[in-house]
Amino acid sequence: MLPFSTLLPINKASAMPVYQQIANGLIGLIRDGVIKPGASLPGSREMAQLLQVHRKTIVAAYQELFTQDWITTIPRKGVIVSERLPEIKPRTFKAAAKIPAYAGNTGFTFNKIGSYPGAPARPGEHRLIINDGFPDYRIGPVDLLIREYRSLFHSPAVKHYAAYGGMAGPLSLRNELTQFLTETRGLNIGPQNVLLTHGAQMAIYIAARLILQPGATVLVGEPNYFMADMIFQQFGAKLVRIPLDENGIDVDAIARICRQKKPALLYIIPHHHHPTTVTLSADRRMKLLELIRRYRLPVIEDDYDYDFHYSGGPILPLASADHEGNVIYIGSLAKSLATFVRVGYMIAPEHFINEAALMRRMIDIRSDNLLEEALAVLFRNGDMQRHLKKSVKLYHDRRNHFCNLLEQELKGIVQFQQPAGGMAVWAQFHKKHPLPAISARAAAKGLLISNGSAYSYGTVNHNALRMGFASLNEKEQQEAIAILKTVV
Repeated sequence: MLPFSTLLPINKASAMPVYQQIANGLIGLIRDGVIKPGASLPGSREMAQLLQVHRKTIVAAYQELFTQDWITTIPRKGVIVSERLPEIKPRTFKAAAKIPAYAGNTGFTFNKIGSYPGAPARPGEHRLIINDGFPDYRIGPVDLLIREYRSLFHSPAVKHYAAYGGMAGPLSLRNELTQFLTETRGLNIGPQNVLLTHGAQMAIYIAARLILQPGATVLVGEPNYFMADMIFQQFGAKLVRIPLDENGIDVDAIARICRQKKPALLYIIPHHHHPTTVTLSADRRMKLLELIRRYRLPVIEDDYDYDFHYSGGPILPLASADHEGNVIYIGSLAKSLATFVRVGYMIAPEHFINEAALMRRMIDIRSDNLLEEALAVLFRNGDMQRHLKKSVKLYHDRRNHFCNLLEQELKGIVQFQQPAGGMAVWAQFHKKHPLPAISARAAAKGLLISNGSAYSYGTVNHNALRMGFASLNEKEQQEAIAILKTVV
């Protein structure tokens, strides 16, 4: 019901009778389209209570409206706004009414984010999707997670979980992550060094917000994870793009820049770089750590899929070495479970985590306490570790199958290097086959694939994209590559 007590103000000091004020107010609401033809009005008794007037006043107001053909009465339905209004014909009612408040633009200016490259299509529009490199939610321990979630929901402690909780996230999951990251990545940390976030993206945003000032210089790879680029640029930073090759980012180029003027931040993905999938070599890693210590260089190390490595052992992250507190380490559990389980984490010195936790609460006042407590149980009983071991083997097989398909079916069209880990292949298409055209033709055949715009800026056009293989089984991979073959 509309808030008639607010919409129909009454001035008892006015020379106009109260019933006439009510009648005129209702006519105005009908003319403005707030009350539509055919809508029901409250009965006289109810309207009198809402407006705090005598019922006879409402009866008189309704009689005035009835006389002018604004309303009619229908047995058992009550007072109804006329379908055929006295001053506005039904066919022109909408045109004559005011534009709804939210139908147009704002009446003020605001900061614009800009366009999102390669915006995804609506769900359900495509039968097959080659994504950016997502896990297969069908194999994740989601049922186990739901089991623990349900158990916690029905436990006496649920009242505690429903409260705000610690600003850095539940201590139980931070404890489990501390042990897991120590064992798998060699990090020397405690739970006070861990902040839980809604995905790694939020962690990047918070860290950058705390570090950057407008006009700051940020070093990034060329190419780079485009969402990180957007964050830095929104904070007014200037991006300096550093070349990459098969051994990762050019550390000598970073050194030359640092000798001239210390940058405000280095954003780096040393393990399975996004988008190219290359891994920073051991010698460059040692050189970079020396630069970080010498120049006290702030670093965001994005290690979004460290757990998925297929060729030999993974190289330990920068955060595991002696960096003197200058590396903010960021990771995600979404890659281990499913993209819709949004849990990421930030690892940093305690005083930085304290500030980051305050900022997190400003933009996300309450953690997903119950979900995160359920995740802690999966780590504690070993379910997550067992799932990771099985999924690494499965994704290894899927990588091999996908790369074989690319080599056999798209040879001469797609250039790529088989990645040592991760969930995607960095595929560069021959310039004769522009990705926007391929993407459009594939979409018409039921395959959603990026148009490559995320890695095209200024005069740079890599005509390349990340082709995720982990979320597709072998049959789906064959169907997807067959479609690509037909459209190129």
